[in-house]
Amino acid sequence: MSLGDIWESLYSVVRTMRPVDFVDIALLSYLIYYLFKLIRETRAGQLFKGILLLVIAYAIAEFVEMKAITYLLEQTFDIGLLAVVVMFQPEIRRAFEKIGHSQFGLKNLNLIGGSADEAAAKWTNAIDAVCDSCVELSSTCTGALIVIEQQTKLGEQIENGTVVNAIPSKELFGNIFYPKTPLHDGAVIMRDGMVLAAACFLPKPQKEELINKKLGSRHRAAIGMSENSDAIVIVVSEETGQISVAENGNLTRNFTRDKLHHLLTERLIPKQPEGKIRLRRSKGKGEQA
Repeated sequence: MSLGDIWESLYSVVRTMRPVDFVDIALLSYLIYYLFKLIRETRAGQLFKGILLLVIAYAIAEFVEMKAITYLLEQTFDIGLLAVVVMFQPEIRRAFEKIGHSQFGLKNLNLIGGSADEAAAKWTNAIDAVCDSCVELSSTCTGALIVIEQQTKLGEQIENGTVVNAIPSKELFGNIFYPKTPLHDGAVIMRDGMVLAAACFLPKPQKEELINKKLGSRHRAAIGMSENSDAIVIVVSEETGQISVAENGNLTRNFTRDKLHHLLTERLIPKQPEGKIRLRRSKGKGEQA
């Protein structure tokens, strides 16, 4: 087949395509790209390379009529899907969790979750308490680990801790993380502006061997928790007093009170549309009049 014939075939296919076909191709391309992005930094990425090599080997074996190898590879593929699901269940779960709390998540589509007013009522005072506590703990080099739950529920971690269910305050965090108290070893988990549980143990990071050796167990636990969920994890270093925040598997260090307050406000209290703000202001003026 000549180059002209190939071009003519492609042109005839494109000419008969409908607008919905272009949308279909674009969505499929994005899904394939997103899948590669999810598995690239996990054990599943190496598995995918192995599967690709087996597929190439199967195509070659079938082409040259190597019946024994073709038969063995066919049997491998028959049970391969089930084996992959069993072996890589944690990675598959994390992938679906990431999709769930991504920009396509239900919360951002306003299908679940409360309004901006409700979020502000829950978190305004709690954010101040967290920031004040972190600054005070930092000044005394008292280690702390605070997990702020978002869309991904942390029931597994809460079960292995101690339920507190208390209003956050500087004094409460100081008592929990004081070195000689029973609850200081572990993480505090917050939900809806409340301190839900303390002394909770968090999962290890996926690639612990690649993490900076200078980081201690609290920082590693923070990275692991942020890899497994969309939680915001705040760490106060026991050695340096430095305040750090882990999100999506990334650790950012050297937070000040203002910087931490800005981050938490941005993440936990959604901004209101301009129309609602103007409407509320006009109502307020009407009531005063």
